[in-house]
Amino acid sequence: MHVSEIWRYPVKSLKGERLNETEITRLGIPGDRQIAVIRTLNGRFLTSRSRPKLLGLQGSIGRDGVPTINGHPWNSAEALQLVREAAGEPVTLQQVPAPQAFDVLPLLVATDGAAQYLNIDHRRLRPNILIADVPELEERNWPRRVIAIGDVRIHAEKLRDRCVMTTFHPDTQVQDPSVLLRIVRELDGSTALDSSVIKPGKIRVGDAVHIVER
Repeated sequence: MHVSEIWRYPVKSLKGERLNETEITRLGIPGDRQIAVIRTLNGRFLTSRSRPKLLGLQGSIGRDGVPTINGHPWNSAEALQLVREAAGEPVTLQQVPAPQAFDVLPLLVATDGAAQYLNIDHRRLRPNILIADVPELEERNWPRRVIAIGDVRIHAEKLRDRCVMTTFHPDTQVQDPSVLLRIVRELDGSTALDSSVIKPGKIRVGDAVHIVER
């Protein structure tokens, strides 16, 4: 098994960006989900669960370290206008310190085996790390075990309960409710692994992956 893809989502609920390598800290991947869309109405997070058009906007981090939306600095009028159009309601963009913007834990680890079993584009699962060469549903044996990547140690705490976000195509945002129905029917509603970091370090695409006991 090996690391196939690494993903960072600088703006929560927007498209992520692929990385060739990254530091893994106690709080996951630096820059992950550091900007959030906030509803003016109640001050809460607005996500692509209810506003899937947000998935059509590209979140990135520029060479100067500033998060961007479709190439515009996150705190620019242009970025805010794009997000407001996708949201369809008054919103603001705010920096959110980790781990406040995480849905559960700092890292989500997915496997190609589970994605192939479900016959879906693995990007629907929005992983931080995609592990390749995993037999079908082997990931379901990993909770409470350790994912070792070089010197990095990641604790696979539990399978992730999935939501409606899995039903939206990552490129077109066209909805296919059958994706979530199948996850619920065949996998008890869960796939991929909510994970914490035991030992930080650097990982790269192509690094070997081993599953060990904690």
